[in-house]
Amino acid sequence: MIDFEIPADLAARRDEVLAFVTEKVVPFEKDPRVTPHGPTESLRNELVALAREAGLLTFQAPRDGRAAPTHIEQAILFEAAGWSFLGPVALNCAAPDEGNMFLLDKIANAEQAMQFLRPVVEGRQRSVFAMTEPDGAGSDPRQLATTAVRDGDGYVINGRKWLITGANGAQTWIIMADLEGAGATLFLCHGDAPGIVIERTMDTMDRNYVEGHCVVRFDDLRLPSTALLGKEGEAFRYAQLRLAPARLTHCMRWLGGAVRAQSIAIDHAKTRTAFGKPIGQHQGVGFKLADNEIAIQQCRMMVWWACWILDQGHQGRHESSMTKAMVSEELFKVADRCVQVLGGMGISDETPVAGFFRDVRAFRLYDGPTEVHQYAIASRLLRD
Repeated sequence: MIDFEIPADLAARRDEVLAFVTEKVVPFEKDPRVTPHGPTESLRNELVALAREAGLLTFQAPRDGRAAPTHIEQAILFEAAGWSFLGPVALNCAAPDEGNMFLLDKIANAEQAMQFLRPVVEGRQRSVFAMTEPDGAGSDPRQLATTAVRDGDGYVINGRKWLITGANGAQTWIIMADLEGAGATLFLCHGDAPGIVIERTMDTMDRNYVEGHCVVRFDDLRLPSTALLGKEGEAFRYAQLRLAPARLTHCMRWLGGAVRAQSIAIDHAKTRTAFGKPIGQHQGVGFKLADNEIAIQQCRMMVWWACWILDQGHQGRHESSMTKAMVSEELFKVADRCVQVLGGMGISDETPVAGFFRDVRAFRLYDGPTEVHQYAIASRLLRD
């Protein structure tokens, strides 16, 4: 049975999230602490405090005896959170923390969960997932160049990473390294551990992640045996656990941003006049809005379908790849059309649309560029 009706209690929670983002978070969008490298830690802490006060912090986590939302329920709530690029930051459901919380909940032992997961869930500290490398792992993680060697009852890690989101100031670190004799392995440590060197913050086009993206070096990072996350040599399998849901939550958040951009474009098309009538009545503008509305609904249905697959207990790798590829490409087109409808104002920061355009362009690369997903999809089709 297929039912697209949103239950009343879920709709109420969605409306609560949307009202919080609209009333409490949106006013911070022009705060000077939104820098070219994203929101600062100070701004993030202030926003998190507001969400905590509203009882909405980390709403995707189980609480008060209530189970965590299903993937479809998350789709409804994350879309509402994405109305502002600061919404997921405030609500503690932004990347990379959201995906890292999901992964740690699956494989961290009790002591690790208390030390590294709980502070992230409570919004007291941020996390990173350190995999991507300038000369090694990226779209092909098998090119992992960062090494780990056993040293007594611990490990020593050396290597260089880049595009590590939120590394500056993060305390929970998940590091992927090639462990001699075992292969790709995950390790946990604190961000202030001796041997972690943050070389610089990279200048990137997106501005929605706290403290931006960093280049990081590990210089003889010494970790105890308790730093091992899961089992030796199982990093790729664990990463797959994280990737399918994380791809979809990316889609959910950006879908919310697209709905916001479309609403701004519609309002402009109703009030801006040219050649004797509102510009929305000209087909060149009206058709763009119509195409946006079609694309947004297609993306929403694609996300819900992939979430339904996960909720049935399937891994959803194939379905999440299709969804991520399609949604990232279509929402970029939506953003582009919104800019075009707004005209000169569309390339300015007078509205959030220009920022959404920059951010959603980067989304076509997050969690695998479109071409990598197309390759995986084609390989699955030919293999089957």
